[in-house]
Formats: sequence, C-alpha cells, structure tokens
Amino acid sequence: MQIVQIIGIGLVSTVIILILRKQKPEIAVQVSIVTGVVIFLLLASKLSSVVELLQSYGDRADIKPVYFNTVLKITGIAYIAEFGAEICNDAGESAIASKIELAGKVIIVVMAVPIITSLLDLVLKVMPQ
Repeated sequence: MQIVQIIGIGLVSTVIILILRKQKPEIAVQVSIVTGVVIFLLLASKLSSVVELLQSYGDRADIKPVYFNTVLKITGIAYIAEFGAEICNDAGESAIASKIELAGKVIIVVMAVPIITSLLDLVLKVMPQ
C-alpha cells in the first residue's frame, strides 16, 4: 500500500523538521519542500493513469479536447497553488501564502472563461426567445 509509504515519509520528515526547526530553521523549510516534492512524485504515476482514463471517456463522449485540457490545467493550477501556499505557511509567511492562493484563483477564473462562455451560449440556444 502506497499510503503507508507516504505516511512513513511524512512522519519521518516531520520528526526531522521538528528537530531542525530549533537549530536550523532554513534547512527545515528545505526538508519540507523536498518531502512535498517526493510525495508528489510518488503520486504522479497514479495521476497520469487517471488522466488517461478521463481522456478516453472524454473522447467517447465527444468532448472537445480544448475543454478537457482546460479543466485538467485548472485542476493542476489549484494543486500547485495550494502546494506553494502550504510551503509559505510552513515557513511562517502566511501573507505570501494568501497572495499565492489569490493568484491561483484569478488564473483559474481567467482560464475558465472559454468554458463559461460556451455554457452560456448553450443556455441561450436552449432558452425560448
């Protein structure tokens, strides 16, 4: 079970970070970042198989690849923004974390505009005039 491995990595890293935070706080932040990257890399193969499965269903449902790719990019941006914000929070920089979260939300809204306009066009076509 991969979750046991991830929890083990997380717990060992947490103990190391707690010890380092007292003596070398800058190294503790680096250990936290490396731990997050390692955990992400362990999950990347699982994510790629899910994306492939969803793409095959999108092809079968005849969903335009542009919309599907946009949704995937939006999901990726949400995860990356959260990851960056959590790193800043771990380093004690909650103000910067808030700005990262805001930037992620704005980028998501901008990227979603084509999908939203497409949905609104569809609603306008269906509505009686």
